[in-house]
Amino acid sequence: MDEDALTPLHRDYVKVLRIGWLLVTLPFVIAAGVLETVGLLPPGGFLLPVLVLAALVLIRVPLRRYQARGYQLGEDRLRVVRGLLFRSDTVVPFSRVQHIDLNRGPIERLYGLATLVLHTAGNHNASVSLPGLAEADAAAMREQIRAHIRRDTM
Repeated sequence: MDEDALTPLHRDYVKVLRIGWLLVTLPFVIAAGVLETVGLLPPGGFLLPVLVLAALVLIRVPLRRYQARGYQLGEDRLRVVRGLLFRSDTVVPFSRVQHIDLNRGPIERLYGLATLVLHTAGNHNASVSLPGLAEADAAAMREQIRAHIRRDTM
């Protein structure tokens, strides 16, 4: 299996990740602002480093996570690749799929994205999720997998 053949996620997935990271970094920026007003350190001692780190996290981390993900949809399997430090390359044969979910959180809905979740038999990696798909693509993939499962059971 060739990594060059991976299909990238929808480009708007970077925006969804950035909003998620914004929600994580915002309390730290607020806390640094409060500590800044107390005057324990010289002006900028708390807020400036936190703002620089938050900007770095908001710009770089989502882009790297987006670039580290991809998938390959075959005739009888789905391959999902993810991870920066710890790479994960998971292949899900359609014959092992028990049921399929499409999840759409509020931020994903805002950008027209969905997460495809395949639930398989067994307990190790029993659920494989593929976020960052356009809603229409995720629905089409679900139907393709569902059709393959129906052919196998008949």
